[in-house]
Amino acid sequence: MNTKKIYIVRHGQTDFNLRGIVQGSGVDSSLNDLGRAQTRAFFEAYRTVPFDKVYTSVLKRTIESARSFIDAGLPHESLAGLNEISWGKKEGQPITPEEDAYYHYMLAEWRKGETQLRIEGGESPQDVVNRMQPAIEHIMKQPDEKTVLIYMHGRAIRILLCQLLNYPLRSMDMFEHENACLYVLNYSGSMFSVERHNDTAHLRELKEQAVR
Repeated sequence: MNTKKIYIVRHGQTDFNLRGIVQGSGVDSSLNDLGRAQTRAFFEAYRTVPFDKVYTSVLKRTIESARSFIDAGLPHESLAGLNEISWGKKEGQPITPEEDAYYHYMLAEWRKGETQLRIEGGESPQDVVNRMQPAIEHIMKQPDEKTVLIYMHGRAIRILLCQLLNYPLRSMDMFEHENACLYVLNYSGSMFSVERHNDTAHLRELKEQAVR
């Protein structure tokens, strides 16, 4: 398989992120003003990178995050396999103390290796691996796409990085992320390596403005 450089970006902030409301794959929210500013900052920082294609999930918050690149003429494809994990009945709900306790219980079980356990009415991490795998294979087998940009979601990015870097799924929480953060991976033809980890240097000015 050909070598590739893959830029993986989490979508910009939404009001659901801001308000601490569970999104998942069943909530198709748009970016808020800060989220749009974050994606513009990323575009300005990386617009000269010779990307061959941009991939997104089918959810609006990733497509809107990629909009500047798409409008600039970069080929674009949306893949449902890149969608966020489904949080089932918890999606769209404020995080009450009871919901928070249940959420942290599930995370603890996943960290123990029980990654086949599903959130009530939703997906397990293993479910996400199973439906993500065809999407990743599709991206990786494109011979003319040497430098690829992928917009995804927080939990889905953690799961993807475990897949690509051969970590067990129970280790996924080791991969930190923020809205509009960047991971850069290099594929040698046989294995992946991490060049950048949760990089937010392109957001520095926005963060400085927020504390003034």
